[in-house]
Amino acid sequence: MKMNRFSKILLILAFFVLPGLSQAEPKLLDKIVVVVNEDVITQIMLDNRVNDFRKQLELSQLSRIDPKTLRKQVLERMIRDTIQIQKAKQFGITVDDLMLNRMLERLAKSNNLTLDQFRDAIEAQGISYTRFREQTRNELIINQLQQRVVASKINVSDQEVKQYIEQNENSGSSNAMYHLRHILIATPETASPEDLDAAKKKAESVYKKITQGSSKFEDMAIKFSSGRNALKGGDLGKRKANELPQLFVEAVKDLQPGETSRPVKSASGFHLLQLISSSNDQILVQQTNARHILIRTSAEMSDDQARKKLLEIKQKIENGKSFAELASKFSEDPTTKIKGGDLGWYNPGEFVPAFENVANSLEIGQLSEPFKTNFGWHILEVLERRQHDQGKTNKENQARNAIKKRKIDEELRLWLRRTRDEAYVEFVDDEDS
Repeated sequence: MKMNRFSKILLILAFFVLPGLSQAEPKLLDKIVVVVNEDVITQIMLDNRVNDFRKQLELSQLSRIDPKTLRKQVLERMIRDTIQIQKAKQFGITVDDLMLNRMLERLAKSNNLTLDQFRDAIEAQGISYTRFREQTRNELIINQLQQRVVASKINVSDQEVKQYIEQNENSGSSNAMYHLRHILIATPETASPEDLDAAKKKAESVYKKITQGSSKFEDMAIKFSSGRNALKGGDLGKRKANELPQLFVEAVKDLQPGETSRPVKSASGFHLLQLISSSNDQILVQQTNARHILIRTSAEMSDDQARKKLLEIKQKIENGKSFAELASKFSEDPTTKIKGGDLGWYNPGEFVPAFENVANSLEIGQLSEPFKTNFGWHILEVLERRQHDQGKTNKENQARNAIKKRKIDEELRLWLRRTRDEAYVEFVDDEDS
């Protein structure tokens, strides 16, 4: 016989009561807070997650949020995560311990810690490392799910790339960088005029509190935003203009740091954006154009012999012989030999330090003395130097990636809203609904 949802809940509740019917007053160990499809979120699960977020917020100076608001946001986050974990199971998406350990090692390394030190640092914050570990596993599963159901289905056409590059070159905004905070007052996918009106009024009220100074933007984000970054105070981090929805760029392009935009409407609801900082700096690097001749050492060619051979070649160049012809004849670098030793334009860090140190010490047109790297012995001539805007390198790839990222963000917001609306969610306590 198939057990219905409420029978399952009663069965679960039975396990939360202390064993022993002979006891006069059984004590409740836990209780169900929310039913999410066939799963439940219990009070202990919620309390643990709220406490973990509270510790994280203390580190980010957002600990002033009142407990009721934090509980509401964390609970909604847990509901969305539970729904996504359920869907991931349907797709057979899992993360084994090996994959999880590799991620934790990368997190530790990014903080210049060993894995043991990283665990100690987590626990020193009052956060259970076991819970942190399982939450990291869930986040990896959710990322894989989002990649499969959203990101993998996003396509960018060549025409979109072409239009994108033309628009950015005309507007001069391709290098603009924005650091934003964001609040989303969400509306249902099939929002009625009444829903839209209520959301708009709520957004205007939040905007008024922020601009009049009675509330901070990040506090309002944690309290009211349905955005994925709500528990970070709405902080979206630094993003290029071309990685943001055009709606966002238009809303903030005339703002001064610290100012907040009026609510702007999209298919997801009403957005408020606060500009933290912006810049339109070019990413300039000094590129060098050089050519070289390489003589490798071997059992038949000692260091001293290689050096003497290059001194002879250097003397011929200084006497008027063609560098390119001599490189084609003598150089043992197969990649540049056919190009007369030409290395082309290169960025800092592309070659080994010993090579770059010599190149950086030369004047334009100057020949180096023979010098050694792990590849062999070289002579080098610097042809040109230039300041290059690295932001314009690989325009098409950058454009394609930016368009795809923007599309993924937009589609993911809609998908998360849709999956939340379609799920069976029952709040056991009306106060949580």
